[in-house]
Amino acid sequence: MAKSYKELMNTITTFIFDVDGVLTDGKVHIAQNGELLREMHIRDGFAMKAAVESGYHVCIISGGSNEGVRIRLRNLGITAIHLGSPDKVETFKEYCDLYQINPENVLYMGDDIPDFHVMQLVGLPTCPQDACPEIKSISTYISHKEGGTGAVRDVIEQVMKVQGKWNTYFNGKLD
Repeated sequence: MAKSYKELMNTITTFIFDVDGVLTDGKVHIAQNGELLREMHIRDGFAMKAAVESGYHVCIISGGSNEGVRIRLRNLGITAIHLGSPDKVETFKEYCDLYQINPENVLYMGDDIPDFHVMQLVGLPTCPQDACPEIKSISTYISHKEGGTGAVRDVIEQVMKVQGKWNTYFNGKLD
């Protein structure tokens, strides 16, 4: 019998996220100078920072490339930021090899076709509510949140709660 997504969350040590459609709503605003501007949900950022500070590996793999995105993610403590990645599977394999991460211990959240093949390699493939049908069909967990509206917070919070780390993280912060 297949394990439930909650059982799989017990083994997660690593979070990997796409950017456009996962950390953002997938829309871009085009500035007059041609720069593409994106919005990210502050709660997703808060959860990613909590995950980093709690000892999880957090990695970003995106086909898009934007220095504003890189700066935002670095400010959250994320150091494994792979923007402009032409081959997400290759980037994923290199990342796992470098940090000796077992793919079974990885939660990957993607939303569209470029995420399909890498999501087939991880222990817990997930997606936002508004992901494309092909990605939903291979996802073990589909967030009730859409991309850019807290889907990342949803999966991080659930994993940390299952592992007993969510309240532990906040106990010192609420005093």
